[in-house]
Amino acid sequence: MKKKVLALLAVLLIAAFVLVPRAGSADLGDFSGGGDYGGGDYGGSSDWGGSDWGSSDWGSSDYGSTSRSGPISGPGVLFVATIVIAILLISVFSSNKKKRTSVTPGATRTAQSKLTPIENYQTLDPDFSPEDFKEWLQNLYIKMQDCCTKRDVEPIRPYFADSLYQQFDRQMKKLRELHRTNYVERVAVLSVDLRGYYQDKGEDVIVAEIYARITDYTVDDNTGKVILGSKTQEKFMTYEYSLSRPIGMKTEPWKEGVSERHCPNCGAPLSVNESIKCPFCDSVLTFSDHDWTVYAIKGISQRTV
Repeated sequence: MKKKVLALLAVLLIAAFVLVPRAGSADLGDFSGGGDYGGGDYGGSSDWGGSDWGSSDWGSSDYGSTSRSGPISGPGVLFVATIVIAILLISVFSSNKKKRTSVTPGATRTAQSKLTPIENYQTLDPDFSPEDFKEWLQNLYIKMQDCCTKRDVEPIRPYFADSLYQQFDRQMKKLRELHRTNYVERVAVLSVDLRGYYQDKGEDVIVAEIYARITDYTVDDNTGKVILGSKTQEKFMTYEYSLSRPIGMKTEPWKEGVSERHCPNCGAPLSVNESIKCPFCDSVLTFSDHDWTVYAIKGISQRTV
């Protein structure tokens, strides 16, 4: 009887693996996926900004250059079947042992001992407002997810270190090549916590934690079908953002909701809220030399409901 059950389970699992696309998706940064992780927290799983993509531009391989939607044939089936059956046998023969819950860990938070309370930052920059900073970061997160859906990250380029922006851009390029659209909807930032700051290599660094709710799914542009993720399942995400600017820089005054800056190439006045390109010389404005930019993002954990 046990052998028949094992055989049936093996067949079902193989069919599920071969015929059903993996239920995962990717918000901007490829943090949300099919499996929850990070223990009791909420958020993603990987780090962005500290290093490049490694051997693959798709981190946990939610997308990649091939799709799981087509059938596997030939030796592939036997190989997969062997692995599945082996796993099932191990599971059955260890069923009498004490059950253990294995939770995939998320990224490690920056140690609190490394951080100085954010309230102390006003001794360095009297015009710095933690509340204004949190509101700005909340709006940036929402704009990021909108750019993900539009497959165009150019509008947020000034707010990210170049290496991180290039990673985002490759993610969007991959979606366009695969003729897929990743919809990140029902975005709600539930809280922003400025955990503190530190100084390193001539930079002020603020570490912030964002707790957000999203729905995340990917659609095949040719068929209109959802191939990854879910339109209805909500994901509760926690991210750690590290933002930096040169030591000694001060908060600039805001006028009518617009930060007034000047083109670093020709000196022309710029309205950041209107365009990230100088209308006079077409130079792309980045903030890395004179204002806060995101240089790293960590996915701490994720919970899907």
